Amino acid sequence: MLKARYYQTDGAKGGEQDLPEWLFDGVVNEDVLHQVIKAYLSNQRQGTASAKSRGQVRGGGAKPWKQKGTGRA
Repeated sequence: MLKARYYQTDGAKGGEQDLPEWLFDGVVNEDVLHQVIKAYLSNQRQGTASAKSRGQVRGGGAKPWKQKGTGRA
């Protein structure tokens, strides 16, 4: 049996508690752990990044396509 110390709410030492062995003999699935951590970290992102489209950008520039022969109406 493993022993764990515990403390009272006021910070005073409370004593020791026996912990069962089966609590610590588990196998860690690293693939699942990786998925959980990645999901947690991606949910912490603000996710408000954006880029302006061609219509939102001020100013001109080069002609985007030639005037004739493209089949555009």
